[in-house]
Amino acid sequence: MNDLPSITQIQTNIRQLRDLIDNLGSTVNQQHQTLITTRAEIAQRAATQSSDELARLLVHVRRNLEDLERRFKEQQKEQEQLQALQEISRVINSSLDLNEVLGFVMDSIIDLTKAERAILLLKDEETGEQEVSLYRNVDRETIEKSSAFEISRSIVRTVAETGEPVVTMNAQSDSRFAAQESIISYNLRSILCVPLKIKDAITGVIYADNRIASGVFGNPDRDLLASFANQAAVAIDNARLFQQIQDNLIEITEMRDLMDNVFASIASGVITIDEEERIALYNRAAERILGFPETAVMHQTYKTAMETLGLPVEPLIQDVWTNGGAHNTEVDVIVNKRPGMTSLNLTLTPLRDYGQEMLGVAMVLDDVTEKKRLESVRRYLPPALVDQIRDLDAAQRPQRSIMSVLFADVRGYSTFSEHLDPEKLIQIMNGYFTEFVYAINEYQGLTDKFMGDAVMALYNTPLNPQENHAERAIRTALMIRKNMQRYLAELSEDKRLHFGIGIHTGEAVAGNVGSSLRKDYSAIGDAVNLSKRIQENAQADEILISSATYEQVKDWVQAEPLEAMKVKGRQSPEQIYRLTGALAE
Repeated sequence: MNDLPSITQIQTNIRQLRDLIDNLGSTVNQQHQTLITTRAEIAQRAATQSSDELARLLVHVRRNLEDLERRFKEQQKEQEQLQALQEISRVINSSLDLNEVLGFVMDSIIDLTKAERAILLLKDEETGEQEVSLYRNVDRETIEKSSAFEISRSIVRTVAETGEPVVTMNAQSDSRFAAQESIISYNLRSILCVPLKIKDAITGVIYADNRIASGVFGNPDRDLLASFANQAAVAIDNARLFQQIQDNLIEITEMRDLMDNVFASIASGVITIDEEERIALYNRAAERILGFPETAVMHQTYKTAMETLGLPVEPLIQDVWTNGGAHNTEVDVIVNKRPGMTSLNLTLTPLRDYGQEMLGVAMVLDDVTEKKRLESVRRYLPPALVDQIRDLDAAQRPQRSIMSVLFADVRGYSTFSEHLDPEKLIQIMNGYFTEFVYAINEYQGLTDKFMGDAVMALYNTPLNPQENHAERAIRTALMIRKNMQRYLAELSEDKRLHFGIGIHTGEAVAGNVGSSLRKDYSAIGDAVNLSKRIQENAQADEILISSATYEQVKDWVQAEPLEAMKVKGRQSPEQIYRLTGALAE
């Protein structure tokens, strides 16, 4: 956009108009006094002159009077026009409402020129064409029909290209326009067209005409309208600029409101720090996560705010300011009005403008307390079950229930370990345990713990409630046997070991076991003890199950009873079954 005249310049222009009007008024008064004096001289000379001389004198005086009268009327009209121009300039430059300015400009054109109709065209910044913006005494249909408006377009184009005003007393006889077909058909006579200029740039065109009378416009009208057009161009451009600023402000406000709504609705806490190192944004999620309202930290320095919030991140914020890098860290903090420690994941990044200049620091925080707690049980619970847990605290409290317990160990481990380096031994054992855990997870068992060469799995605990827990334990054992056959076939003879499995269904208590410093989820009770004893009696690659488990699955498994065996910790012998397969296999 072109540079606009200042308010001071506009005021200067108006003051110059006022001075011109005052000078014209003085001139008119002087001429009026001359007229009075002339009349007195005539009366005096009439008494001394002969009738012939008097007659000649009267003719001369009459001509002078007519000339004075004509000049007086012209100057009076010019004075009136200048006064009107002064008032118009004052009004149009006192408003920044584009529609109001345009409307007043059009009304003023009609008043100043006495035109039959008037049209205001403004330059389209995208197309460069002069487009009709407002009009008086012309219907829209006439303007939209190019054939009916061609003469106007021709003159408008000429004025817009040359920057020079056009005036014709009678277009019907004007050699410049008489050949135009529309001049004849539209019967145009008086035409006046002037450019709207801001400095040297043409921003629009004012067009006025009269189809009835000739000689409506003259050079004084041209000069007057040209002067008015200069004032109108400034006012219009100021109004357009103001409108653009208003539109931009509305757009920025809407964008800001949108961003505020976005930040307010996202689940992650967002805190931003501005150039003055003060808190500029603190969304609702941050309030929820940290337990402090917005009013507690907004517009505080980040050092004060972080101290209030209990976030030990001042060095990280300072590093972002200094080096412009990013940080991702996890901290455990005490959150306001929340028991225990809260784990937060924090991401700090610089805020930059389009020129990559630092505007501040953004901090995104997420509460990962529950996630970390769930991760703590992923090592022994299948992922599918972890995602189903809604109340981890309740599930981890000790609870008594009927469950199925599976023990599986690697046979020949002691002899095997004597001939291998510890690193190699761990690698081989992890391979066996991988096969065990894969099968346990497949049937949603809970991997309780690894004990040397053995692993324990639980079914139907509060963490993995299951109605068919005995069946799941059996199917886990069958899969281990199947997978081990494949796995052993892939190993060299010197790396092959065997397994033994024991399963029992009975009562046990499951929950967190340990101290506040170190806890494990486990089960204790008769079911655990008996399953371990049964496993200890299994031969290589043998699966043994208790009579209690057999009663739960006897309709679909293949099993053969063994001689009742004496189990450590029990007075009566325990009936044991060797599992050979499933009926469906």
